Amino acid sequence: MKDIAQRAGVSESAVSFALNDRPGVSEVTRARVRRVAEQLGWRPSTAARALSGEGSATVGLVLARPAASLGVDSFFLQLISGIQEILSDRQLGLLFQVVEDVSAECAVYRRWWAEHRVDGVLVVDPRTDDPRPGVLDELGLPAVVIGELPDGDPRPYPALSRVRADDAGAMAAIVGRLHELGHRRIVHIAGLPSLAHTERRIRSLRAEAERYGLTEVRSLTTDYSDTQGAAVTRRVLEEDRPPTALIYDNDVMAAAGAAVTAGLGLTVPGDVSVISWEDSALCRLVRPWLTALSRDSVAFGRIAARELAALLDGGAARAVQVPLPPRKERLYQAPGHAVNGWG
Repeated sequence: MKDIAQRAGVSESAVSFALNDRPGVSEVTRARVRRVAEQLGWRPSTAARALSGEGSATVGLVLARPAASLGVDSFFLQLISGIQEILSDRQLGLLFQVVEDVSAECAVYRRWWAEHRVDGVLVVDPRTDDPRPGVLDELGLPAVVIGELPDGDPRPYPALSRVRADDAGAMAAIVGRLHELGHRRIVHIAGLPSLAHTERRIRSLRAEAERYGLTEVRSLTTDYSDTQGAAVTRRVLEEDRPPTALIYDNDVMAAAGAAVTAGLGLTVPGDVSVISWEDSALCRLVRPWLTALSRDSVAFGRIAARELAALLDGGAARAVQVPLPPRKERLYQAPGHAVNGWG
C-alpha cells in the first residue's frame, strides 16, 4: 500500500478505500490507484481478506472415495472442468481434497470453516445416511449438493442448494427399452452401495422389473473400479443362465466388462448388450462403440458452481432439476437381428 500510495501521489488510506471499493475517494483517484496497483503487480491477499471478514474468495470440494477409482473416472474430471469454468469467471479459487470417508470429510469442513479457508463448498455423492447436510447447516457454511439427498429427508437446510438429475427415470427408460428389445435377464453392475443415487437406481430397477414381470433382474454393487467391474462381469457371464444385458454405473466398468465379454468368446451386442451410465471417449475406443447415456457432466458442473456463486451473493437456497435427457441415437445398442435367442 505504501508503494502504491507513493507512486499514485495519495495517502495509504486512499489506496485502501480504492482497492476495497469503499467510499471516500473520487472515481478519478480510484482509477489512478488501480492503474498503479496493476502496474506493480498487486493482487489482494485472500488470507488478509479472510481475517478481516471479507471472505477467502475460495470454495471447497472434498471427495470421500477410494483414490484409485478417481484417476480414471471421467464423470469427476468433466464435472470439475465445468465447475472451474464458472469459478474462473468469478475469480474464485477451488480448494480440493481427497479423504478416506465421510467422517473425515465432515472434519475437513469444520477445519476449513474455523480457519476461514473457504466461503462455501460443493458436496458430491450424497449418502443413504448422510451426516454432511446437518454439519454444513450447523456451521452455516453455504453449500451445493451435487445429486439428490436421501429420499424422505424433510429438513430444509436454508444454506444448502441441490442440483440433481433423474436417476430413477433414466433407469426406468433403460429397462423399458431393453425389455422392448427382448431382454429378460438383466444385471445392473452398480457403484458404491452407500451412495444415495446407487440406492435410487437399484430401487428403480426393481420397480421396473416388477412392472414388466421380469424375475431374472438384479443389481450387484462394486467400488466403481475396472477391476471389480471385470470380476463381477466374469462371474455373472459364467453362470448357467447368464444375463443378456449388462448395465454399468460408469464407463470404466463398462469398458472392462466389454473386454471380459470378448475374452469369453461372446459378442457385443449380438450375445450381450452393454450399457454405460456415463458417456466418454472411453466408450468410443471400444469396438463396437458402447451404448451410453449421453449426459453433459461439464454442464452439470457449471450449474452447480453457478448455484454456489448465487448463494455466496446472498441468494436463497433452492433445488434445481438438471435436464439430462439421453440422446436416443446413443442410448441403446440395436440388436443385430430380431431377438437372437436372448429371451
